[in-house]
Amino acid sequence: MPVTLSDDLLSEAGLSEPDAKLEIACRLYDAGKLSMPQATRWAGITRVEFENALLERNLPLIRVDAQYWEQEGEGLPKSGSE
Repeated sequence: MPVTLSDDLLSEAGLSEPDAKLEIACRLYDAGKLSMPQATRWAGITRVEFENALLERNLPLIRVDAQYWEQEGEGLPKSGSE
């Protein structure tokens, strides 16, 4: 389902189309709705450019929550195993 934003709406917001895509990608990433790779594809920029955009907006590069620690723990060796 395509989403269309009129030129008038973008103009009122003071955004170009690429800027609007970036803003939306940043907010969806921050809300946990998009992964980093998804957000960079959505915005049409590189990971480094996206990380810089997040930092410019004072948004975290990663969210440290229970799911994050579960995923991190999966990569650790099990206790008592070599």
